[in-house]
Formats: sequence, C-alpha cells, structure tokens
Amino acid sequence: MTLIGSDLTPYLALILLGVLPTEIWRWLALVVGRGLDESSEILVWVRAVATATLAAVVAKLAFFPAGALAALPLGWRAGAFVAGLAAYFLGRKSVLFGVLAAEAVIVGSAWWLGVR
Repeated sequence: MTLIGSDLTPYLALILLGVLPTEIWRWLALVVGRGLDESSEILVWVRAVATATLAAVVAKLAFFPAGALAALPLGWRAGAFVAGLAAYFLGRKSVLFGVLAAEAVIVGSAWWLGVR
C-alpha cells in the first residue's frame, strides 16, 4: 500500500506543507527569543504590529466577508464584534471568551435568520 493516492494523502500533505514549515520557525523563535527582554523596543514594536495585523483581519472579516458570512446582515456581524469585545473585557481579557461569544452570536444569528 502506498501513501500517495490513498485516503491518507491529504493528511500527509497537510503535515508536510502546512505544519512543518511553520513549526520550524516557531521553534527557532523560541530558541532565539529566549534571552530577549520583553520590554525591549523591538518586542514592543513586534507586539504592536501583530496586534494591528490581527485587528485588520477581524475588521476585514466583519465588514467585507466572503462566503456564508456575507449572507449575514452587517448589523449582526457588528453585534458579534461588540459581543466578542464585551466578553473579552468581562472575562478578564480572555481571548477565548471573546472568540466564543462572537462565534455564538454569528452562529445564533445565522440559525435565527435561516442563512445557509
């Protein structure tokens, strides 16, 4: 039995082309960044850029969605954003709470409106 052409081919491709290339950089960053001061200017800048990039992705998904999310009205998407932000702050700045709250509003509104 060969792996190429079998049912395992997509999983093998995912591991080889998706996971391994990113994991190498994560491990390298862990080794290199071990001795860095967290309050150094370069890490403050990197954190700011990462936060801005994440904010841009969230804004793009909320205001210019693709696929099934585009079928939801803007008000519901904005409401999910506000609910996620509120849950983030009420949950002691827990990203997990924010994401779960926003997702609950999105899924609930899609169900309520019958969006498929």
